[in-house]
Amino acid sequence: MCESKELTMFLDLGFIPKVDRFLTKDELNKPETFYPLTVYLCKECGLAQLGYIVPANQLFNENYAYEASTTKTRHENHCQLAESVCNRFSIEKNSLVVDIGSNVGMLLECFKDNGMNVLGVDASANIVEKANYKGIETILGFFNQKIVTEIKNSKGLASVITATNVFAHIQDYQLFIIALKNLLKEKGVFVFQVPHFLTLLKNTEYDTIYHEHISYFGLKPLIKFFEKNQMTLFDVVETEIDGGSIRCFVSNKKTYEISGNIKKILDKEESEGIYSIKKLIEFAEKVKSQKNNLNQLLLELKKEGKSIVGVGAPAKGITMINFCKIDGSMLEYITEKAPLKIGKFTPGMHIPIVPDEKLTKDQPDYAIIFAWNFAKEIMKNLKQYSENGGKFIIPIPQPYIV
Repeated sequence: MCESKELTMFLDLGFIPKVDRFLTKDELNKPETFYPLTVYLCKECGLAQLGYIVPANQLFNENYAYEASTTKTRHENHCQLAESVCNRFSIEKNSLVVDIGSNVGMLLECFKDNGMNVLGVDASANIVEKANYKGIETILGFFNQKIVTEIKNSKGLASVITATNVFAHIQDYQLFIIALKNLLKEKGVFVFQVPHFLTLLKNTEYDTIYHEHISYFGLKPLIKFFEKNQMTLFDVVETEIDGGSIRCFVSNKKTYEISGNIKKILDKEESEGIYSIKKLIEFAEKVKSQKNNLNQLLLELKKEGKSIVGVGAPAKGITMINFCKIDGSMLEYITEKAPLKIGKFTPGMHIPIVPDEKLTKDQPDYAIIFAWNFAKEIMKNLKQYSENGGKFIIPIPQPYIV
């Protein structure tokens, strides 16, 4: 983001496959590529970032398996975001809202409900097809100047541009900011939501690190980046989604008054030492401890003859099972409700993915919730399993049994 080359590595999670590349049975005997997963701190601006970048067209393609609309919690977060933005900035009805990395259009549906004219941009063909089928107009491609020209010619400038859980995926921020500024109205607002590096460190959320997420954001490097590009990050709101995120509001320079929330969060980051390499090395030690504790717990349960399965196969879960080397000898299967994953096998460890209903049918002794950020909702949905004596394992920040 600041183009400095002064980087220091603080975390090495080994070699991990592409976390959203689920395999068919026929693909299990074919070669699979694993990539180094290391994280560095930029001494200049404080951005945490990956050391190795997998090309974007290898990550986001017709085989992309993440479909955003699978949890009630995320849907509520998106609808609250849309409603609050429309009300706070008095966005006129039928104004253009563009969502970058819009997936199946869940956030845009919420803006549409608020009377907005909506358009999505997404790079995965299978996902774009689903969005358009649902009636959310979506362009296939990466957000760049070519697509911006296309949008301006057909729709005009955008009053609101959004990016939720997407800003960390960007591989060239200089090209991105040029495209953003060219599409945004003079008094328009760019709103993006990203997991907060502070909570990632505090709660040992190392599993949220994978190759799609190139950057891990504290507020400090973001403020510097937008300032350098003649824009202003004028407000930030903390939200509980994804284990703790920040929702940032950006405009052209001096359009809106700078909120007191900025200083509060900067002070919090400073007091937690999230830009201190010493603190980051301590975090790396906590990650090793979590891995050892989880493996030990699973091993002890298997020795007792207990059956263990997984619940949910999100990207974070794939990081965890590959880093901790949890394979089919430990987990019999992982249950899912996402049709794009059911019937396939996890990248790397090749654990079979089955429908959620199998959990209550088989009643295994223990079930690890890999989508721990939605643990409350998942346990509520699978109440029958626990009522029949099943127990859940929550792996983050340290493994514990419910």
